[in-house]
Amino acid sequence: MVQKPRWLSIVTVGLVAAFVLTACTPAAPATPAPATVAPVVTPAPATPAPGTPEPGTPEPATPEPGTPEPATPAPIGTPYPEPLAQPVDPATIAEVFPNYGEEIDCAAGTWNGLPYTGNLKSLTAPNPQTVVFTFCNPDVAFLSKIAFSVFAINDSDWLIAHTADNSHLETLNGTGAFKFEAWQRGSEIDYSRFDDYWGTKAVPATGVLQFSAESAARLQALQAGTVDGITLVGPDDFATVEADANLKLQPSGGLNTLYLGMNHDYEPWSNPAVRQALKIGIDRQRIVDEFLPPGSEVATHFTPCSIPFACEGDPWPDTDIAAARQMITDIFGEAGLTTTLAYRPPARGYIPLPAETAADFQAQLAAINIHAALDEQESATFITNSNTGKLEGLFLLGWGADYPDITNFLDFHFGAGCAAGFGECYPAVADPLTIGGQTSDQATREQAYSDANNALIAEVPMVPISHAGFANAYLADVENQQISPLSTELLFLMTPSASHGEQLIFMQTGEPGSLYCADQTDGEALRACEQSMESLYGFEANGTAAIPSLATDCSSNEDLTVWTCALREGVTFHDGATFEAKDVLVSLSAQWDALSSLHVGLSGTFTYWPGLWGGFLNPPAPCGIEGQPVCEE
Repeated sequence: MVQKPRWLSIVTVGLVAAFVLTACTPAAPATPAPATVAPVVTPAPATPAPGTPEPGTPEPATPEPGTPEPATPAPIGTPYPEPLAQPVDPATIAEVFPNYGEEIDCAAGTWNGLPYTGNLKSLTAPNPQTVVFTFCNPDVAFLSKIAFSVFAINDSDWLIAHTADNSHLETLNGTGAFKFEAWQRGSEIDYSRFDDYWGTKAVPATGVLQFSAESAARLQALQAGTVDGITLVGPDDFATVEADANLKLQPSGGLNTLYLGMNHDYEPWSNPAVRQALKIGIDRQRIVDEFLPPGSEVATHFTPCSIPFACEGDPWPDTDIAAARQMITDIFGEAGLTTTLAYRPPARGYIPLPAETAADFQAQLAAINIHAALDEQESATFITNSNTGKLEGLFLLGWGADYPDITNFLDFHFGAGCAAGFGECYPAVADPLTIGGQTSDQATREQAYSDANNALIAEVPMVPISHAGFANAYLADVENQQISPLSTELLFLMTPSASHGEQLIFMQTGEPGSLYCADQTDGEALRACEQSMESLYGFEANGTAAIPSLATDCSSNEDLTVWTCALREGVTFHDGATFEAKDVLVSLSAQWDALSSLHVGLSGTFTYWPGLWGGFLNPPAPCGIEGQPVCEE
C-alpha cells in the first residue's frame, strides 16, 4: 500500500483519533506509460515538508545547492480511541521505553490492545552504563544488527534540539574519530580529527568525502592525484588501474544483489501470471557479461550464497524468452504491455553502469513484448519513491549488505516489516522468515530459509539478477587502504598520500540525501555518517565481524531474548556531552515509535526499523482493516 505522509502534534493525535483514521492511501492501478524511445526523466523534487499538497499537485522545484532539505515526519500512527498520556518531551525517557501505555503483550501481538508486529518488547536502562534489550522472541542476529550505522547513537539533548528545527538532517554530532565540520552541498563533506576520541585517534588530521556519479571522472581525479582514493572503479577500468604503477586496485567479492522489482499493489503486477512471465524473461547472464566487473555472478537466490543459509531451497529458474513472450502476449494481446522502467543514474556496487544497464533491460523487456519507457529519477527521489511504495512500473534497484546475515537481505525486503517497494508483504515469504530469524537451531533455520526462497520463486515480488564484484582504487602510497565488503570504508584509518600531507580525500559515487542516517537506506549517505557516528557495536575494518564500539560487551540470556549491553565509560560526543544510557534509549525510541516527535527524517519512513526489528510502535494504520473507517483519498 502507499502511505500518505500526515503530521499532527503528539497532543493532537489522541483528540483527533476518535473522529478520523489518518493513515495511508490505497494504491491505485498504474496508468500505463506510452511507449517511447527517449527516456523519461523525473526531476528531483524537494522533500515534502508538513503541509505537503495532495498527490496530483505539481512537485516543488529542486532546491539550489546549499539549501537545507526540509524534514518529513513519518505518516501518522494508528490512532487510539482515548488519548494516551504520551510524553510530549522525549527528555522524559530515562529508564524504560515504552514509558507510556500498557506493556507490550508478546503472546497476543498487541500493544494497548492494538496490533503490534515488532519483536522488541522493551528498552531499559537499569543504570547510566547499562542498556537491556528485551525481545518477544529470540534475535539471533542482534550483534550484527546493532552494529549497523543506522542505529548510531546521538546525544539525546542534541537530537531533541536539532530535530525541532530540522538541522539534524544536515549536520552530525557523534562520538567517532572524525568530527563533522561542513557539508559543502554539491561538492564535499569535511571532517577533522576529534582529539577527545575514546579510542585510537584518527590518522589524518582532516578528511574530505567528495562525490562524482561518473566512474571516468572518479578515475581521472585519482590519476591526477587530486584524491587519495575512489570507490567503485568502472568495469572497463580495472585493467587501466592495474597497469598504472602509481595506483593500486583493491577488488572485493560482492555481498550485493541487483534485482528487477515491481509493486504488486499496482496493476498489472497484481496479476501473478505477469510476474511469472518476468521470472523467466530476463537474460541475467547477459547482464553479468556485458555490464558487471570481474568476480560477478548470476544470482541463483536473492541473497549471495557466501552468507549462511542464503541458498537453501531451489535456484531461480532458467531464462526462457519465447515462453515469457507468449505469456505476456496471451495476457495483453499482440500489442503487449506498456509500462515504465525506473532507475537512478549514480553507480552502485551492484550496478556500476546504471544507464547502460537500464537500456539493455529495456531491450530485453521489448523482446518479451513489454514496452518500457526509461524513467531516470534523481537518486534521493528514487529511493524515497521505492521506500514509500510509489514506483508503479518496473524498477532497477539493488542491495548491498549492511551486516553479513541473511536477515539483512530477506527480512528487510520480505519479512513481517517488509519494505514498501514490492507492495503489501507476502505472507508465504514473511512467515518462514519469522521462524528463521527467531531460532538458533540449524535444521529449523535451513528449512525456514528453504521455504522462504521457494516462496520467492512462486510469488515473484522481484527478479534477482546478479551479485556484482567491485573494486576501489587508491594512490599507491596510501597506507591501510580500505575495501569493505559492507561499503563502510573509514577515512580516519588511512594514511594519506605524501602529496596530500595530513588530509585524506576520498571520492564516492553520490551525495547523501541527508546526514540523519536513521532515516536513510542509501550507502552513500551511510558512509558519510560512519565517519563520525558510532553504534553500540561496529564492524571490523575491511571485514564483517561485529566488534564492540560504544558498548564494551553485549551478552544474551540462554534463549537470546534478552541482550544486556555494558556501555563504554569516558565517551564524549563531539559537542562535549557525556555518553550514557539515556542517549541510547532516546536515539532508538525515535525510530521505534512512529508517534514520537523525534520520528522525523528526510522521507519519514525509517525503513530499516520495521525491516530488521519487525515493526513500529504506533505504526501507520493499514487501509481498510475490519472495523475501521475507509482510508482518506
